[in-house]
Amino acid sequence: MFELLLEPFAFQFMRNALYAALLTVVAASLVGTWVVMRGLSFMGDALAHGVLPGIAVAFLLGGNLLVGGAVSAAIMIAGVTLASARSRLGEDTAIGLLFVGMLAAGVAIISAGGAYAGDLTTILFGDPLGVTRNDLRIVAIASVVTVVATVLLYRPFLVLTFSRAKAQVLGLHPRLAHLLMLALVAMVVLTSFRTVGTLLVFAFIVAPPATAALVARRVPVLMGVSILVGALGVVAGLLVSYHFGTATAATIAGVSVLTFFVVLTIREAVDAARRLGGAGGTDFEQIRTRTRTTG
Repeated sequence: MFELLLEPFAFQFMRNALYAALLTVVAASLVGTWVVMRGLSFMGDALAHGVLPGIAVAFLLGGNLLVGGAVSAAIMIAGVTLASARSRLGEDTAIGLLFVGMLAAGVAIISAGGAYAGDLTTILFGDPLGVTRNDLRIVAIASVVTVVATVLLYRPFLVLTFSRAKAQVLGLHPRLAHLLMLALVAMVVLTSFRTVGTLLVFAFIVAPPATAALVARRVPVLMGVSILVGALGVVAGLLVSYHFGTATAATIAGVSVLTFFVVLTIREAVDAARRLGGAGGTDFEQIRTRTRTTG
């Protein structure tokens, strides 16, 4: 049994994939907590694919992929802000338009370069088994920056999550906080796509925090549970991928999403059992709710 668990990590490329994915979990879980709490999942998905045109142009010109992706992300954020502020369109409509437009532009640019299938697959799904020391260094730096930013901007992000008006009254500059939050999401996407792909990045931005939200209420606890859930998903996904020969990034992403539905099913079953338990169960639930609210 232990051999099945340890055998894959006897290889350096598997250990590199593990390290890169775990570092990604830390950064993605922290920013993903705010994304899930604020209902910005669609924007996160849009950013994960909106960087594609810049990456594609940089790839074809032999430039820096991170710089190209950063420019593309900046254009996307500016476009969403402008479209939602200067027109009658809602923000979700503006995001949807730019999501499709940026993704289409990226695919068109890559196809024009003559290497459509392979390059697009690498960008979207990554190559975890091809992680290098430099890739690990980049992801590690992004994780450290994310942790520091989360600590320094915790209060502005927290107040903004519950009330933009209150954040404005308290002088926390909600518009700037919103842009900084999106910038963190873009940074996580950009620094991780080379190792784990935009598919896995977005799966980690949403799936572990959403799973954690089913069992935790306090934001710091939610972040910690999210990191734990994401880490377990990485290990399980790598083991499944190794033993069954499935695509590594897609397997890890699939395990992360599956974990959400497993936890949701268990929670629903527990809640149903408590309801069937009658008044005693109800009192316990009320006490637990009051404790969480006042604790």
